[in-house]
This record gives sequence, C-alpha cells and structure tokens, in this order.
Amino acid sequence: MLRRNCLLLFLCFLFEQSSCAPFQSRPGQEWPHSQTGPLAAGRNGGSRGFQRVKRGWVWNQFFVLEEYMGSDPQYVGKLHTDLDNGESGVKYTLSGDGAGTIFTIDQITGDIHALRSLDREEKPYYTLRAQAVDIETNRPLEPESEFVIKVQDINDNEPKFLEGPYTASVPEMSPVGTYVMKVTATDADDPTYGNSARVVYSILHGQPYFSVDAKTGVIRTALPNMDREMKELYQVLIQAKDMGGQLGGLAGTTTINITLSDVNDNPPRFSKSIFHLRVPESSAVGSAVGRIKAHDLDIGKNAEVEYNIVPGDGGAMFDITTNEHNQEGIIMLKKPLDYETKKAYTFKVEASNAHLDPRFHNFGPFKDTATVKINILDVDEPPVFSKPSYAMDVYEDTPQGTIIGAVTAQDLDAGNSPVRYSIDWKSDLDSFFDIDPVRGTISTNELLDRESIAQHNISVVATKVNNPVLTSRVAVTVHVLDINEFPPELAMPYETFVCESAKVGQVIQVISARDQDLPQAGQTFSFKSPQEGVKTKNFTIRDFGNNTAGVVTLRGGFKRRSQEIYHLPVVIEDGGLQTLSSTGTLTIRVCGCDTDGSLLTCSAEAIFLPVGLSTGALIAILVLIVVLYVGVRRQKKKETLMTSKEDIRDNVIHYDDEGGGEEDTHAFDMGTLRNPKVIKENMFRRDVKPELGLCPRRPVASQNSADISNFISLRLQEHDGDTSAPPYDSLATYAYEGEGSVAESLSSIESVKGETEEDYDYLNEWGPRFKTLAGIFGERSEKKKITA
Repeated sequence: MLRRNCLLLFLCFLFEQSSCAPFQSRPGQEWPHSQTGPLAAGRNGGSRGFQRVKRGWVWNQFFVLEEYMGSDPQYVGKLHTDLDNGESGVKYTLSGDGAGTIFTIDQITGDIHALRSLDREEKPYYTLRAQAVDIETNRPLEPESEFVIKVQDINDNEPKFLEGPYTASVPEMSPVGTYVMKVTATDADDPTYGNSARVVYSILHGQPYFSVDAKTGVIRTALPNMDREMKELYQVLIQAKDMGGQLGGLAGTTTINITLSDVNDNPPRFSKSIFHLRVPESSAVGSAVGRIKAHDLDIGKNAEVEYNIVPGDGGAMFDITTNEHNQEGIIMLKKPLDYETKKAYTFKVEASNAHLDPRFHNFGPFKDTATVKINILDVDEPPVFSKPSYAMDVYEDTPQGTIIGAVTAQDLDAGNSPVRYSIDWKSDLDSFFDIDPVRGTISTNELLDRESIAQHNISVVATKVNNPVLTSRVAVTVHVLDINEFPPELAMPYETFVCESAKVGQVIQVISARDQDLPQAGQTFSFKSPQEGVKTKNFTIRDFGNNTAGVVTLRGGFKRRSQEIYHLPVVIEDGGLQTLSSTGTLTIRVCGCDTDGSLLTCSAEAIFLPVGLSTGALIAILVLIVVLYVGVRRQKKKETLMTSKEDIRDNVIHYDDEGGGEEDTHAFDMGTLRNPKVIKENMFRRDVKPELGLCPRRPVASQNSADISNFISLRLQEHDGDTSAPPYDSLATYAYEGEGSVAESLSSIESVKGETEEDYDYLNEWGPRFKTLAGIFGERSEKKKITA
C-alpha cells in the first residue's frame, strides 16, 4: 500500500497536476482520481497533439459478503473519475465475470451492486473491467481498468469427516497411550479469514477407554490392561468443531469402531481333570479310540494347542495328535489290544500352547494336565495261530498219508472254545494234502513230483466251535525236496582233438557236467577216469574241483597215420545224498596243428565218421569241389565279347512251380537262345495243361540278323497270342546275337565239353592248410602222366 501511494505522489509531481489522495479498497467507498486519456485535444481549438494524461482513478478490489439475505441488492462500491464534473457527460461501463447478471453498475453514478446472494465456497472472487466513456460519443475517456470483487467468508460450513465411519484395531493388554489411529475433519470455510476453519477434536463417547488429541485428531488408549476376552469391540464417537471450539462454532461427528486384537495371554485349560474312555480290544492299530480337548480363550494361532502323553503307564500303547480344525486331542492306538492280557490303561496328557508370548510369562505356565483312563472291552475274537505263517519240507515221491507238519491255533477269549482245522479247497484244488480237523496235522494225499510242482501254497482255516462265524487263516508253504534221481552227464557233446605236436601233460579240453535234479544252483560234480589208480598210456582226467575237469595228455608223438581217433571214458558223480554217477565217452581226434597250436586239418575219416561216410566218398566230394573251382577259374580267363552285366540272353519266366533243375528241358528250350535255327516244334509247357485244337507256336528267326527290333517285336507278338502261356504275367528277355557269331555261345552249359588236363601244382602255393589236398591231386596228375 505504501509503495502504491508513493508511486502516485511521484507521478503527480512529474506532471504538476493537482494532488492525488491515497485510497483504501473498502466496500462502498468512492475512489476519486483525475485522469485523462492518452490522446487529448485542446478544448479551445488549439493545435492537436499528443500529451500524457493522468489516471483519474486506481482500484484493486471490492468486498462483498457471502450469503447476503437482504431484500435489496447488496451495495459493493462506487466508481468515479475526475473527468466527471457532475454535468452527466460521463458514462460508466462494466464487463467481465458476472457483469450484468450478478453485478450491475449505475452508468451515471458508478455505483456497483450485487443482484443475488453469493457463496464463497462456490466462487471466491470475480474479475471485472470498468471504463469511463463520453456519454454522447461513447468515446473512451481513459483506458479500461481491471478490478476484483472478492466474496468475504462467513462461518457457514461445519467440519466434515470425509472417510468415516472408521475401523481400527489395537492389541489387547496394551499400555496407556498406545496409538490407535488418526482422524481428520475438513472445513470448507476460508482458513485465512477468521476462525471459521480452525477445527478442534473431542471425544463424545468412548471414555474412559480412549482419548483424542484436540489439535491432531490422534486417538490413543486411555485405560491399561483392556482384555479382549472381557470386551472385544468398542464404539467411539469423535466430534470436530470450528471457531476453535468456541461457542457458536459449527461441529461434525464420526464413529470409530475399535477392535481389541488377540494376544496369547491365556493358557489352555481342560474342562475336567479325568477323562474316561472305553475301547474294544478288536480296535485296529492306527484307529482313533477317543477325543479330549483343552479350551483356550484366545483365538487364531494363539489358541493352537499341542497335546503330549506324559511317559508312564500305558503311554507306549497310545499316541495323541491335534485336530487342526477344532483343536481337539485325538488319541490313537499304537499297538494291538488284548483284553486277556490287560484290561485297563491309565496315563496323563499335557496340553500347551504352540506360540508363546514372552510378555506374559509372568502369568504362569501356559499348559495344563489331565488324566486319561481307558478300559478295554472284551470282544469275541477268532482263533489265533501260533505263527504268522508255516513252512514245511517233504521229499518227492513220499508215500501217501505221511505227516509233514502241523499248525496250532488257540481261542484266547475267556471261553477258550475248541478249534477245528480245514484246508481251503481253493488253495489245494488237486487235493495234494489233508489235515486232521482236531490236531491240525498236515499229511500228503497224493505222490508229489518236484519236477511238476516244486512248491505248494495252501491256506489253513481255524474255526471256533462255539462260534463258527469267527475264523482265521494262515499260509502254509510246502517245499517239495528233490531226491537224487537223475545222474549227471556231460554238459555238451565235445569235439576234442589233440595235435600231433602235443606235449606230455598238456590240457587239450576242459569239460563240465549238468544234472536235471533241482536246484541246479549249488550242484557239485566230480570227474575221474574209470581206471582210477591204473596208469594209462594216452590220456587222463584231471578234476579241477570247481565242477570242471581237464583232459590231459600222458604222452606225445601222436600220429594220424598210426591212429586217428581215441575214445576216453569219463566218470561223473554228483553231490546228492544218494550219489549217482554216469560214464561219458569223449572222442579225441588226432589233427595237424600249426606251430602255435592252431588247428590246420584233421583226418577226413575221423571228422566225418559219425555221419557214416566212407573215405572214398569224402575223396569224391573233394574232387568235385576242386573241379568246379577250376572250371570257374578257367571261365574267368576267357575273353568275352560283352560284360557279365550285358549277357542277358536267358529267357526269364517267373512262376511259382518248382522246376526240375538242369535236366528239365521241357519247360523251355535253351537251344533257342543259343541258335535261332535250333527250334523244337510241337513243344508244350509241362506245367500248363494245353487246350485241344491249339496250334503250336512257330517262332520265326531272323535269317539275316539285320533288324533286331523286328526280331523282338515278333517275339512279343508270339507271347501275346500264345494261349498255352501260364495265366499270369511272365518276363521274357532276349539277347539275340545273330548267326555266325565268332564268339559262338557264351552259355556256361556248354563251356566244359570234356575233361582237360589241369596242373594242380598251384595248390602247393596256398599254404599248409591245403597241403593234404595238393597231395591228393598231385598223385592223380602223376598217374595220368604215367598212363599217357
């Protein structure tokens, strides 16, 4: 304000005008100031020019009270300019927020009025513009000026809790002053004007348990040791009042629901000190036999209870667990009960909290103890066998009626009823066994064969005489023991040979044995020569002691020319209770061996002797093999006109009937392939029945061999029209050479027309394995040369 007034004085001094009086912006006050427009002309017709004009008025803002309830428009203020000399030559105009609707101005006097009641909370101020103009010409006398009309607040709004009602929680047993929550009320009145928006808090309902801070609205506990188990929910009424709580201020209220949260401040307690339970002796192990419960006033995890059986009488027979849903203690049976052995059990159970709060240890131990007495009820039970299962052994072929064992069952109830025995027929369909119904002895009813059934599994039933409904069963396993009825024998037919270069004491063969008696695992065998204690000249048997033996030479210098085969008997004994033995014979052949002992060749007669072939037959077979080999070798040495892949002159006909081999010349004529002129007429297939009236096929051979394509076409036509052909597809392939071929026929059928002299000396070059064969054919070559 001071700065503005100084500025006005400075402007008046510069322009040497009339003095400018300071002003204040108050409602209804007139602000007179002199001001001319920026462009002013002399009134006396002087020369027109520009000169600086002084402002006729300056204003900032007007005030108007809100919620005005008067009948006349509320007076706001007055506008006036020094140019207005009272002759009604000046007109005032108003524009901006609410001009003409909310605010109006008297154009002659400049008085401003509010036409209706205003609400500051709706709009706190209005910005308007005013201007003085010539009433006749409407020419602005000075520039337009802007001013503000501010709505002045009154206390017309009470404090409000925008988020109420509230919910809060505080732990029980909390000390005084424990923070609960904070509430805040808002007042829509102007906080910068008066005390209309200054709020203070107080508690109307909820004392003496809680308190509230008058300035901050923070709620705290006001009473110590509030117990949730006594009262859990509290409803507190909080008031907020403006005008600093003075008389005439407006107030608002809200409700706060405060809950005491649980803490573990209560131990579990049994409702009684002794619990009586009754349990049948037939209860299954693991079943629940009773329930007890310790009550805890706390809730949630603070009420979780753990149960334990105090070690002592009966504690080993039972166990206890906690039901998570209702915190009950479930007593479980750990071992079978027997009324005849013990009729009652007594033990103690301890209940304690799982989650302890150290703040309340001074309250005492958080656990309780109760006594549980369990009475066992007698139940009529089935008989009980002396063993859970029985195993019996019997030798096969045991005479019928032989007792092999017995089972025993007893009624343990007080009545001690007699017991009767029987065999479940489903477990012994063939009735191999019988049982004495009174004594329980089991005997054979049929001859048993271990090789058929080595083990019998039967079920014996025990029944009480006074209550046949009560039965019990037991498994009986009968093992059929083997009697030594099969002698041992050699494990396999051995092909044993001895080298001509064998030395004395050399093991030439390792042998083993087998036995049909069971079990085969664990069987023991021993080997020896039948001349035990008598010195032999050639071979002997050496027992290695591990169910194997070796054939050992007693001399060297074996010669095939002297003796090709030796027979060595071997005595084999088993290790059964009744020892059985057998004698096997080994056939030992004398063979030629390499220097390292590898077999080269044996006597042909010795090798094939078991087949029954003579030496001459064996020689004939070897000769045939050599002749075929030599023929193939000579055939490879001949030069041919075409490769083997191109030599496809065979007539390939596919059918499923088996041919007669090389002697079958009726199926088709091989000569046709060799020479077209060699064609047998009137030749029918023997595998297809010819039809009557059919004309024989007369193939025409090409005489000049000029057109091979024409030759093949003729062959194709012949096969298409041949009604004697088989009723299925066949493949005919030709490789026509024509007449006069210098290579003649390339077929291997006529390759060897007679015997030719062959030199077999090359067999000596094939190594020692072919030494014998070279010797045989070498002798034949020499004989032919001598004959020639």
